[in-house]
Amino acid sequence: MPRLKCSGAVIAHCSLELLASSDPSASASRGARTTVSDLQEEGKNAINSPMSPALADVHPEDTQLEENEERTMIDPTSKEDPKFKELVKVLLDWINDVLVEERIIVKQLEEDLYDGQVLQKLLEKLAGCKLNVAEVTQSEIGQKQKLQTVLEAVHDLLRPRGWALRWSVDSIHGKNLVAILHLLVSLAMHFRAPIRLPEHVTVQVVVVRKREGLLHSSHISEELTTTTEMMMGRFERDAFDTLFDHAPDKLSVVKKSLITFVNKHLNKLNLEVTELETQFADGVYLVLLMGLLEDYFVPLHHFYLTPESFDQKVHNVSFAFELMLDGGLKKPKARPEDVVNLDLKSTLRVLYNLFTKYKNVE
Repeated sequence: MPRLKCSGAVIAHCSLELLASSDPSASASRGARTTVSDLQEEGKNAINSPMSPALADVHPEDTQLEENEERTMIDPTSKEDPKFKELVKVLLDWINDVLVEERIIVKQLEEDLYDGQVLQKLLEKLAGCKLNVAEVTQSEIGQKQKLQTVLEAVHDLLRPRGWALRWSVDSIHGKNLVAILHLLVSLAMHFRAPIRLPEHVTVQVVVVRKREGLLHSSHISEELTTTTEMMMGRFERDAFDTLFDHAPDKLSVVKKSLITFVNKHLNKLNLEVTELETQFADGVYLVLLMGLLEDYFVPLHHFYLTPESFDQKVHNVSFAFELMLDGGLKKPKARPEDVVNLDLKSTLRVLYNLFTKYKNVE
């Protein structure tokens, strides 16, 4: 259930007051008050460190730590990063799209996912399964039991694929946004979600740990996304990775050459391409191009001539890939979903493979 929240500065102050008031000796004597004052000052120093974690979205209990216990929070400056905001928005929109029939609307990841209810519905929808858990759990123990069941099911899916599991029941239930994002990114990649995650999203994370009764903070960089290829497990770099990373000025030359190549053939059907990343995204031109290159007619009932849904577009691109395999080409490195999602690098890879084999075809 959502909790009442205060601003970061107010919460930091409340947290320190709670730390002080939780000490039974706080009002016993002036010496005890001095000790509490020292603790408050140390807490302020820990929370108001140079990275300003006091302004982060922290609940009062986040600073009521047991000895050697730690809490993490995303630095507020990282939360303002456009790529981080985009990542959160893309994941929010994806979850809401998946759960639209459940009439569930997620507005804030850490507040709406921590108790396992939404995660249960999300996994059941994605995996087409039914988990044996209570539908509604109010107690903390019940919530953690549900989370345990949900996450075990997630782990059974992801472990065989070699995913690094960078979350736990405690971190999700503790509203650790970094852990929640790691979980959602892994799910999105595993189930090939029809979304484009921003690449190379990194955040600064503030780690607060309690040692010998005092709070200490440190800062680490946490990588939430890399490249789509690496997140999908395809680590072999190729010429297009180098082109995008080190020679973007040559990209327009490559695009122009490929446009000339495809138009040489598509013009036979009175079709013309001007934008590679958009005009091949529904798969229609890819299918027609393969028919022209291999000199055969592709029956219209094998693909959608005017696809409307994402699934229809993926079907078309997948069918074009099958035609490429039938023509003796290697399986494309790109996923059909990447092409549909307007990923330029993926589209260029597919077209370059065609260019390499058919560049001399009239």
